[in-house]
Formats: sequence, structure tokens, C-alpha cells
Amino acid sequence: MLALLLLPFTVVRAQEQGQGLPEQLTKLLLSESMITRYYVDEVDEPKIVEAGIKAMLKELDPHSTYSTPDEVKSINEAMRGNFEGIGIQFNIVDDTLFVIQTTLNGPSEKAGILAGDRIVTVNDTAIAGVKMDRGEIMKRLRGPKGSSVKLEVMRRGLSAPILFNLIRDKINTYSVDAAYMVDKKVGYIHINSFAATTHHEFVTKLDSLKKRGMKNLILDLQGNGGGFLQAAVDIANEFLERGQLVVYTEGRVFPRYEYLAEGGGRFVDGKVAVIIDETSASASEILAGAIQDWDRGVVVGRRSFGKGLVQRAFNLPDGAMIRLTIARYYTPSGRNIQKPYGDSISYGNDLMERYNRGELVTADSIHFPDSLKMTTKRLGRTVYGGGGIMPDYFVPLDTNKYTKYHRDIVRRGTMLQTTLRYLDDNRETLQKNYPTMQKFVKDFVVDEALLGRLRSMAERDSVKLEGGDEEYQRSIPMLSLQMKALLARDLWDMSEYMQIINTKDDNFLKAYELLQERNIDAVLLKKRKK
Repeated sequence: MLALLLLPFTVVRAQEQGQGLPEQLTKLLLSESMITRYYVDEVDEPKIVEAGIKAMLKELDPHSTYSTPDEVKSINEAMRGNFEGIGIQFNIVDDTLFVIQTTLNGPSEKAGILAGDRIVTVNDTAIAGVKMDRGEIMKRLRGPKGSSVKLEVMRRGLSAPILFNLIRDKINTYSVDAAYMVDKKVGYIHINSFAATTHHEFVTKLDSLKKRGMKNLILDLQGNGGGFLQAAVDIANEFLERGQLVVYTEGRVFPRYEYLAEGGGRFVDGKVAVIIDETSASASEILAGAIQDWDRGVVVGRRSFGKGLVQRAFNLPDGAMIRLTIARYYTPSGRNIQKPYGDSISYGNDLMERYNRGELVTADSIHFPDSLKMTTKRLGRTVYGGGGIMPDYFVPLDTNKYTKYHRDIVRRGTMLQTTLRYLDDNRETLQKNYPTMQKFVKDFVVDEALLGRLRSMAERDSVKLEGGDEEYQRSIPMLSLQMKALLARDLWDMSEYMQIINTKDDNFLKAYELLQERNIDAVLLKKRKK
């Protein structure tokens, strides 16, 4: 009798109808009912249900996850490639919101908000000087399309604030964030994630570069954590011949499903170099794996993350979501590149472990068992599964470039704050003296005054220079490079930032070097013999 009293309505109803429920499900429902009805203190039922779901998923794999309704909204915005708001890029410096850029044709640009403006209130609520976190500020700026928002803005040179009444609109975000011509024949494209709009963005940039004479391409997937599988398949189609296998998936419930190139790709002939690193994952690995397995191009960098599991989103009634692993994916040669996983802590620490055992500075510590050996589809080269995509050409991480002082300055946000303040003080002069990116690259120098400003800001932020003047001198080249790149980004866009950063990026330089070879097939076969 007691058990019947404890049964939730769904269990009772099922038993009344003679249907019954699986024993384990009944056990779970009974447990939740016991806790909420009889626990000594008041129980936050939604909270313990969420905790129970998370605990179940934790027993599966690191990529099966639960997201709250608010988290689902943010995820969907990122994956759709758009959100609704006022259309600005901004950074927070000393509790003040600085506008970095306005979105082209967005509400802020149309209203007359400028780069360098400081937004101090949103709908009469102060956001400056009150230590409001970034997430809370974004909540106030974003809102449904068609809704209004009132901003109070301080502008350099004006003593009184300017009032703006904006109507929010749909704002596009971009996953293909940089593209430029390296020289007359070599183009460069950087993809930061794989969203619903990524393929369209990619072909737009690709076509633009081809019109400018591009014959060969550097495709940069460094730092790309993945996203939509279909986006990676669509981009791979631009490089492969009709009918060539891009990837296939297979799970316990879901039979093998093959994704084949449809043909008609925009770049089936030019030479390709793909850059990956230890943070390139998931859809990035699908794209890199397809190009490598078909010997379509050369893969450069360091071993990728190693995520070979496919998730499907299951929506819950309250707007929450479970992303459940339903299959594994395999590259054209048959590789599953999922790295081993045990507990979530060791899985999450894998990249640090790679660094500690020296894998990021030498490939000698990387060993794959023969059982994971596969061969590429066209040239028969040896490739391995079981833990990421191993590049055709390994490029070590140059740890001598970055001092502890440099890392601390970047980590504390001191460099970003310094460049923002410098730009705020000198924007008109910079725009007058450097009307084009070419002139900026050629003539602008991060001088002693700007470096001194950075050093003073670092002291204010308690960044210690433990190695004295010797460490400071070793830090200058990379500090100067990054500050110049940040200024270029804020004066123009991300393409200009990457154009400067890549001049000292070893992965990029190796990819560019390999594209100078007349025959990529010969390069790949030569590498196999070494």
C-alpha cells in the first residue's frame, strides 16, 4: 500500500492499464517521488531532477550532456549563426563597455554608434562602473527582433552623453572569420566552427579569393572545436570528386550511413594544405580526415583532439535538451579517431598531459598500435585511428617564443586593455596615417612608448616580471606582434588580424612552404618514406 502511495501518477496509470513499466524506470520514478514527498527539508524538485539526469549521462561518455533551457538558447544561437540584438562587438575594460566594431547594416551602425564609444546605461540601468559580468550585459543588450532598447553612450571629445533608441534586429555571426590572399596564387581561409551558415560563408570567401587569382589554398582549422557534421561534409564536397566517401556513421541502433561527395565542387583541382592543432575537434577532424584519406591535400600541424562520436539533440518539455551520443563516425579509410575516455577528469586533462609528456614539441612520443593502422584511398599511405588526426607534417610548438611574462599579460587581459585604450586615444590619427591595411602592415611599429604603456598596465595588474630584463627582452617580439594584430583587427577585421599573426605562425609557414612544391603527391609519398 505504501508503495502505491509513493508511485507517481504515470506509474500508477500504467499499472492500472495493465501495461507496467520497466523495473529500472519504476525504481527511478519511485526514488524521485520519495525524495520530494518525504525528505526532511523542502526540496527543489527541478534541481534534483537535473542532477539525476546529469549523473546518468556522466556514466556514458564525455560528450553526452544535459543543457538547461537558457543554455539551449545560447547553443542554438551559436549554431544557427545568428541572434537578435543591437549588432556590436565589444570588450569590457575597467568595468566599462567599449564598442570595438558595429555589425554592417545592423541597428547600431544605422543609428550612428561608432567604434570607441562607451555604453554606460541600457534602458536607464547603469552597466558601467558596477562590476556587471559580461553575461548579464549581453542579456540586457539582446532581445527579440523588433523590440526597442535605449542606450546612453559616452563619446571621446564630448562632455555630455548621447542617447540612442535602437530597434533590435537579427544579427548574423560568422564562423568563417578570416580570408585573404597570401600572395598572387595562395589564398587563406580560417574557419572557427561549423554552424548552419558555415558552408555558405566558406564558398562565398572561396569564390572571392578565386576571383582574385587564387590557385592554391591554406585552410586553417586551428582552434576549431567542431559543430554540425553536415557543414563539414558540405565543405569537403568542394574538394572531392563525385561519389567519394566523406565520412560514415554507425551506432548500436543506427545502421551505417554514408555521406558521399555530390560532385561539382568549387576547388577540386588546386593544391590544399589543412592546418590542425590539438584543439581541432569533431567536424574539423571529419574535414581534415576526408582530405587526408583521399590524399587530396597535405595536413600540417599537431595531432588533433580526437572526438569521433556523433551526438543527437533530444528536446525536453521545459526547453532543456539532452545531447546523446548515438553513433561513431569513421573517416573514408575506416578510421575512428575517438581518443580513449575513462572518467571526465582525465579526459578533460588530456591536452595538458600531452603537453607534459612532450607531445606538442616532438612527435617521437606519439605511438599508435598496428591494430589502428589504415591506408589512404589513393596513394596507399599509412594513417592511424584511435586518437585524433595525425598530420602528414608535424610542426612542434615553439615554447621558447612565449615567456611566462607574456602568458600572464595575455591571461590577465592586460594586452587587450592596453590596445583598446591606445586605440581610443589615437583612432583618428591611426586612420589618417594608415588608410590601408597594406600601409599599416608596412609602416606601423609598436614603439617603446606603447610597450612602456603595456608594461605599466602589467604592473598595475600585478603581473610580475620574474626573469628581469632578460625575460622582458625575450617577450618583446611576440608582445609587439600581438598588439599590432589586435590594433589591425579593431581598425579593420579578423582577416587583418590573422594576416599579421600568421607571419610568425609556424604551422602557417610550413603549410605555405609545402604549397610551393610543384607536386603534392610527391611531397606526401616522400614523407611516407622518411
